[in-house]
Amino acid sequence: MLTNPQFPKTCMHFFACGASRYHARRMAWVAILLGGLGFGGGVQAGDKLVLTTGVLAPYTTPDHRGFLDQIIVAVFREAGLDAELQVFPTATARALLNANVGVDDGEAMRIAGLETQYPNLIRVPETLIANDFVAYATRLQLTTGNWQSIEPYVLSYIIGWKIFEKNVPHAREVTPVRDADQLFGLLANGRTDLALYERWQGLARIKAMGLKAHALEPPLARTDMFIYLHKKHEALVPRVAQALVRLKANGTYQRIFDATLTSLAPRLNTTGD
Repeated sequence: MLTNPQFPKTCMHFFACGASRYHARRMAWVAILLGGLGFGGGVQAGDKLVLTTGVLAPYTTPDHRGFLDQIIVAVFREAGLDAELQVFPTATARALLNANVGVDDGEAMRIAGLETQYPNLIRVPETLIANDFVAYATRLQLTTGNWQSIEPYVLSYIIGWKIFEKNVPHAREVTPVRDADQLFGLLANGRTDLALYERWQGLARIKAMGLKAHALEPPLARTDMFIYLHKKHEALVPRVAQALVRLKANGTYQRIFDATLTSLAPRLNTTGD
């Protein structure tokens, strides 16, 4: 959360004394209210922007070596800013609300159009990454060029993933599940034909489980994802977008992508063995 030179000294003392993050976030709400009364301000020297996400490995990891962990820091550093990523895997709705009201400074990876529902968020127009939504299988081999191609099979996906809920209503049988562990557990036990998920998270999951599964191609859908900033940082949006463009041009983006994501993809055997 960004500090403010006009923030009341008692509040600043509260942060400086090492108060818990829970209480610090409550004080941040006070800061927002004070901002509405004329105490607002822009980014100051030494400020750190906090962006949130609910996405786990390989986008975020405990050692902060995931794709989002690295690219968010790199983009904002390129823009001359300091940023960190906060992960809320079980409270993504709350994280989004915090970003919308300004408790946090933005969202790290969301679909286009989010601003229609959360009007305080502004989309950084340069694409951060394209998410592929795919079907994972253990035995089946088929081409998944459209949603109709998977309708004859038993499908599973995580409850709340709207892209799947919307596009597979006519499947032979659908088993919604709570989380990725349950999703790939069904696939491993042969209780579903296809597990519907996002490409890179799926590859990380099957690798961790030691599951012999593969993603069917081509993807069922591809969606561009974007960084969002709270409207108080509107002036930073072009700056962040240009920084992301530069990282793509100078090879930094691709190096991070390959190290964190491409490395998960199965390598094609070109030796003939």
